[in-house]
Amino acid sequence: MTSYRIKRHRKRMHGASHFALVPFIDMMTILVVFLLAHTADVDILPNTRHIEIPQSIAERRPHPSVVVMVTKQSIYVDGRRIGALADLTAPAGLVIAPLKAALLAQDDRTVAEAARVDAAHREVTIMGDKQMPYSILKKIMMTCTEADYGKVSLAVVQREQAAS
Repeated sequence: MTSYRIKRHRKRMHGASHFALVPFIDMMTILVVFLLAHTADVDILPNTRHIEIPQSIAERRPHPSVVVMVTKQSIYVDGRRIGALADLTAPAGLVIAPLKAALLAQDDRTVAEAARVDAAHREVTIMGDKQMPYSILKKIMMTCTEADYGKVSLAVVQREQAAS
């Protein structure tokens, strides 16, 4: 009689370890899916160490758009190098021709089909160092408007507001 109870007890104890692991695996799977889903909306703009972005009290999050990144040496459109900053901004005039060509050739995946026709709905975001001279910024903004981008935004870092 004792051996039957011991066998039943051992069977119950050894079988329970397998069933206790299944809810843990399910819980970990749900946690991984939750973290993957909620980390996707953190940064829309590319991050770079070569640019110190100015601070602002921005209340709206940026929309996905074409990004013109201006470092101290180069200009990039959506991560593709257009040329050296000194060479592109040296010619007289308000339009930077290689930048305009790159913006016009952009396969604007972030804009809806109806907005491609209407220039007022095409968006571009300029990421530049906060020490960038206004003359260069003015040329870049003018080039963006010449390339039929109706909404030109400047990338900024949201500054913490003091509690009121």
